[in-house]
Amino acid sequence: MAADAFEQERKVLLGLAYRLLGSYADAEDAVQEAWVRWSSATPPDNPAAWLRTVVTRLCLDELRSARVRRESYVGPWLPEPVQTADGALGPLDNAELRDSLSLGFLLLLERLSPSERAVFVLREAFALPYDEVAAAVGKEAPACRQLHVRARAKLGQDLPAPARAGRRELLDRLLMAVATADLPGLTSLLADDAVLVSDGGGVVSAARRPITGADNVARFLIGIGTRVPEGVLMDEQEVNGAPCLVVRSGEQVTQVFAFDVDGEQVRTLQIVANPEKLSHL
Repeated sequence: MAADAFEQERKVLLGLAYRLLGSYADAEDAVQEAWVRWSSATPPDNPAAWLRTVVTRLCLDELRSARVRRESYVGPWLPEPVQTADGALGPLDNAELRDSLSLGFLLLLERLSPSERAVFVLREAFALPYDEVAAAVGKEAPACRQLHVRARAKLGQDLPAPARAGRRELLDRLLMAVATADLPGLTSLLADDAVLVSDGGGVVSAARRPITGADNVARFLIGIGTRVPEGVLMDEQEVNGAPCLVVRSGEQVTQVFAFDVDGEQVRTLQIVANPEKLSHL
């Protein structure tokens, strides 16, 4: 059955579209449009490859228009966080698939052109051969090799380090230092060049520029920690493939704190507070 074949690929397609777009809502739209096209198409010999190609082409079109929209975004832009413990974005059974979901990784991909981003994600996260990547993006394989090289050069050494064991323990230590206003202890957990990015989208209060430096980031976090209102609940959950802090007021998620590590220290932190990016949680 066509519907069964599509459902077998749905979560993987959603994971691909989300990595390409950084928006869960837009990724769902792309996958739904792929279903519309699938339901009226002649069954292909390789359903998975056919569907990946359709989703990639739809995402390339969306990326070109999204870039224009983000130029008018208020404050720093961050991807929409997604809870992943239930496999919502497909299997995360290898480091490449898991690491390519981090908010830090997705934010760095904003440096790339749409074609570079598509080639990079298909190669790095899904390990597809260049001939299949070429078919998906509508280019020749040698051109895709060049796009991959160019993308790696643009990202340079800024890609987040691979996820390692101990991230949950590091998050616990970070939270304890914030809760006890332990500035020296918190600073020691941060890389000297730590960066914090906060996305309120102009809807809620958030830092309008990235905060840089371990001392500045630590003071900002402690400032937040001292102003937590009563009734706010915080718990650790798997978001974008890694332990994150999810903040709730009643039944509504109000903030998600994510981070990337460099060795034993936190290198970058992302705070998503824009309610439009949290409603699906």
